[in-house]
Amino acid sequence: MKNFHSQETDNKLSCSIGIMAYNEGANIGHLLKSLTDQKLSSVTIKEIIVIASGCVDNTEEIVKNYIPFDKRVRLISQKERKGKASAVNLFLREATEKILVLESADTLPGEDAIEKLVIPFWDSNTGMTGAHPVPVNKNNDFTGFSVHLLWELHHQLSLYYPKMGELIAFRNIFYKIPESTSVDEASIEPLVKGQGFQILYIPEAIVINKGAEHIADFIRSRRRIFAGHLAIKKKFGYEVSTMQTMRILKILLKSYNKFGLKKSLYIPLVAVIECYSRILGMVDYYVYKREFAVWEIATTTKNLIQ
Repeated sequence: MKNFHSQETDNKLSCSIGIMAYNEGANIGHLLKSLTDQKLSSVTIKEIIVIASGCVDNTEEIVKNYIPFDKRVRLISQKERKGKASAVNLFLREATEKILVLESADTLPGEDAIEKLVIPFWDSNTGMTGAHPVPVNKNNDFTGFSVHLLWELHHQLSLYYPKMGELIAFRNIFYKIPESTSVDEASIEPLVKGQGFQILYIPEAIVINKGAEHIADFIRSRRRIFAGHLAIKKKFGYEVSTMQTMRILKILLKSYNKFGLKKSLYIPLVAVIECYSRILGMVDYYVYKREFAVWEIATTTKNLIQ
């Protein structure tokens, strides 16, 4: 059994934060500063654990240089890149708190995002919470529009059927996720729901991310994610909310007119690309048996701060 610290300290909820990093030198320093500068009143961040997996850039050096300024920061190095799920499982073994927070290393949290994510755990029925990802991509070309449309649809859907991604918090109630998965947040959802807990979407908890800048990267990401969702469905008999195409279509139709004439003309093409990506994901999973535990990184998504 794990020896947890007390969840409550001076009437505050305490949490461990995990960052899974592979060659994140462009953003890791900004992310650590954002986390250590969080505005907190009812939540305490006890530790920030960076799992650096096979990094060959300056990620580890930046983290090591940050540790003297904030002792909550800890670095764990994996010599070999074994995939994000492997790093998540290492974090699960090392974390000491009853509430865990996972943040993608290529994102930045809003100034009070951790507070907003963790507060709902005062309710014993809450098992997992998810933040609201907001892309920094410019919205003046087709690829940028595709990224913004995707995340807006996810946001609208999550208001009714929560979908976790980019920044999540959950109770420390399981020991591992499947190491073959490419969708760690989706893998956690059934592990939490299966134990009778609720999953909540917290739209006020903003996390900044960056989508692909090239359509090829966009398709590569979408096909990997869909293949991962198919694997979750087979392993756990669980479908993430975005697997229900009709739900997304209904939300899209309701908001179609707000994009303006030119961008509305983009929408059918985005739909075609999404369908094409899902078909590729189905081929990857059912024909080639790929689950993308280790995937090719899209470097255009890494520079959030220009």
